[in-house]
This record gives sequence, C-alpha cells and structure tokens, in this order.
Amino acid sequence: MRKDVVFDLGGVVFRWQPLVLLQELFPQQVTSEAVAREWAGQIFQTFHPEADWALFDLGQIEPEPLARRIAARTGLVESDLLRLMLGIPPHLQPIQGTVDLIHDLKAQGHRLYFLSNMPAGYADHLVRENPFFSQFEEGIFSAHVQQIKPLPGIFATAQARWPLQGQPVFIDDVQHNIDAAVQHGWQGIRFETPEQLRADLVGQGVLVGQGVLVG
Repeated sequence: MRKDVVFDLGGVVFRWQPLVLLQELFPQQVTSEAVAREWAGQIFQTFHPEADWALFDLGQIEPEPLARRIAARTGLVESDLLRLMLGIPPHLQPIQGTVDLIHDLKAQGHRLYFLSNMPAGYADHLVRENPFFSQFEEGIFSAHVQQIKPLPGIFATAQARWPLQGQPVFIDDVQHNIDAAVQHGWQGIRFETPEQLRADLVGQGVLVGQGVLVG
C-alpha cells in the first residue's frame, strides 16, 4: 500500500543540536552543557507563537532586529546572537540514515512531503545545498506561509495544498508536533534515530524490508 509520508526537517532530516552548536561557537562563554542549556532556553525559549524565535520561524522578523530583541530581553551580546544565526545553516547537515530512508520510501512508491518550522533564509539554503529535496513531492516551510507547528493552521494548509490520501504518516522529533498531527487525523511517529524510524516504518508496514523495491 502506498502511503503519504510527511517529514519534519530539523532534528529528523538535518542535524539540529543547539547545545553542541553553542559550545562550538562560544567555547569561552559556554563552558559546559549546563551553560549551553541555559543559553538555548533564553534564545530559543519554549514554544509560543509570539516568542522571539517563533517570529523568526514565521517570517515576521529579520535576523538583525531579532538579535536586538533577544539581547534586550536576555542581556546576551547582540553580535554573538548574530554569529549564532549565521552559524545555524552550516550546522544543519543531513542525517545520512534519514536521507537513505527518504530514497528507500520514494523507491517503494510512497509520496513524500515535508513540513518544517524554518526561517526563509535557512529554508533557501537547505533546498539549494541538498539535491535530495527532489525526492519530495512538495513541502511547506513555516516562514513561507506564516504558520507554525504545532498550531493547527499549518496542518490544515498542508491538507488543502497536497493531494493526501488516507491517513498520512507524520515524522517529527518533537512530541507536541506529533500530538497536533494526530489531533488533525494524521498518524505520528516520534523520531529518535534513523534506525528506530526505519524499524517503526517496517513494523507499521509502510517500508518493506531494508529498502527493497516493491510494486
């Protein structure tokens, strides 16, 4: 049976390890994982549609005013925040095991989509630098539609734009995004590793074996 499979990008298809990134970029200030966690909490905050970083994901603020806004709120240095924003695109490297799964799913006839909270500049970088985006039928970046997960509007937009059939499989590494997809009538799989995701897809009958072409 062919399925529609919808991927989150950051943390699923691409590496997203903000604690590691902060320690790499600012080794003298961010001297431990605990400090990195404190910085990450201040910069990225927990999800709220009016939080500073959420506005960036929504395409409603540019990097410079975002850096000023976060600096004013946290006391962090504005130039450090801009350096972080510039450091994120090269940090978002493909997770090879997930990329392999994308190719395997496509080879078995499934239709693939993506649904990602992503600022426009980062989105453009990822599409430009990664040829495997050709494996996706379509995709939605939050900044392009000014809607964001886990709010229901972005799922409704996806449902309206894409010719989804039955119950699509939605893969994300954040539980509240999974919960929102399930509330929308989709099936959710929480991503932990490519190996776990492959096993779950095989176990649910979406993927046959380890990538053997069928049909």
